Amino acid sequence: MNNPSRRSFIRNSAMISALAIVKPGVGFGILNKRRKDPGEQIIGHGDHRYKINKDWAKISGINHPLLNCHEMVQDSKGRLIMLGDNTQNNILIFDKSGQLLDFWGHAFPGGHGLTLTAEGGEDFLLLTDCGYFQDKTGEWGSQSGQVVKMTLDGRLLFAIGHPRTIGIYKDDEPFKPTETAVAPNGDIYVADGYGSDYIIQYNAKGEYIRHFGGHHNANPEHNLSNAHGVAIDRRDKNNPTLICTSREENCFKYFTLEGKFIRRIDLPGMYVCRAVFDEENIYAGVCWSKDASGKMLGGDSGFVTILDGSNKVISNPGGGAPVYQNGRLQQTFAATEPVFQHGHDVCVDNDKNLYVCQWNANRTAPVKLTRV
Repeated sequence: MNNPSRRSFIRNSAMISALAIVKPGVGFGILNKRRKDPGEQIIGHGDHRYKINKDWAKISGINHPLLNCHEMVQDSKGRLIMLGDNTQNNILIFDKSGQLLDFWGHAFPGGHGLTLTAEGGEDFLLLTDCGYFQDKTGEWGSQSGQVVKMTLDGRLLFAIGHPRTIGIYKDDEPFKPTETAVAPNGDIYVADGYGSDYIIQYNAKGEYIRHFGGHHNANPEHNLSNAHGVAIDRRDKNNPTLICTSREENCFKYFTLEGKFIRRIDLPGMYVCRAVFDEENIYAGVCWSKDASGKMLGGDSGFVTILDGSNKVISNPGGGAPVYQNGRLQQTFAATEPVFQHGHDVCVDNDKNLYVCQWNANRTAPVKLTRV
């Protein structure tokens, strides 16, 4: 998920980007330090508190090696499907006890985004390859990104190609997609979060409709900076909306399904990934955060943030308690004793336990957080 040429990954932060460029495999090295065994440590706040289980996944690093665990979803059968970027097994499928049920996928060296969609009582996957990959020597390379629709057993249904091929992008505009979302009518939204920061809307067949976001809108609120995630907010069944990550701005931005800006949710100090909905709550991985001076940190500064039905932060497992002053969220810091490294995604199972996928976390499996 990081590589020497990824200018878009940490845009507007040249010094930190340079560190990531030199040694992507060691994170940013600023906060990396030996962490204590969490044991029975409870993290989180209010009604959203969790016990840590870092040994949940029962897999062998020899038979089923990991690089980065990017995202995870739960299917209609209760299975947990994880996408990573190791082409020996891009997809790992677990039960909730951590037993490996199935694995497949060898064609996604930049495996990054994973979205579950249901059609006619059957589950399907949208996989996003961001185009950045790590070779056998540990060096990072780059190629065009791709989005594919697949069955749960790995059969390809169709692919969405580079938007330049249909005249959307100019030759000098990179396409490095990071995420997808599927609207109630089947439309597919692709977030070009490591490329040109557009949200591209297609119909259910992968035919282009429109694109929005990017960098050059008259109203800067319409711009996106590291559009890392996109999701559909269905909490108002009569008015679904689109929630987009603008990670460099430490916020989520809401748009209509037609791409009109609505509002933003500021999350000071949080470099958030995609929004994950479960009932009335939003969950998100925080890849890294800031120190008290406002300087971006790396290493072990990630955590999880949870918002309620009114989009107010109510818990930060692995981070400090949320503090509001005059209705505004104050900057949130990572825990003094780090729990996570780079929190990249959160999966909520039907028992309300969380599974936290981490990028650049020493090839470790997702961390399970058991609700208490």
